[in-house]
Amino acid sequence: MNALVLPFFQRLKRMTLVRYILASVGALAVDMGSFLALLQLGAPAIIASGLGYTLGIVTHWLLSSRHVFSDQIAAGGLARTRQKAMFVVSALIGLALTTAIVGTASAQGIDPRFAKLVAIAASFTVTWLLRKKVVFR
Repeated sequence: MNALVLPFFQRLKRMTLVRYILASVGALAVDMGSFLALLQLGAPAIIASGLGYTLGIVTHWLLSSRHVFSDQIAAGGLARTRQKAMFVVSALIGLALTTAIVGTASAQGIDPRFAKLVAIAASFTVTWLLRKKVVFR
């Protein structure tokens, strides 16, 4: 059994998308936890969504640069600074998309938690493509 399971998990570990999904789950936990806590404290949905996403961005950079794209991190200097800036830009695009979806939906009377789920899917897709094809190429 171990002879089958261990190679399977070793192959998964080498797959960038799998590592990215796991990093995204960690960042999402921070994002959603913050979002729901802020909603519970009475924060407007658009503010809670934006702050939660921002905390998720920080978490995602830490996980992505160390565990997902560690072999594609720029060595240092200007190249590393440029890469970090592009990561932040990709995150801001995801943030804008997330806050637009949640803000628009909640203004129309749609449950902000449902809107957040839609925003998660949209933001994940856009940021994955940007990071894979632009930031960490």
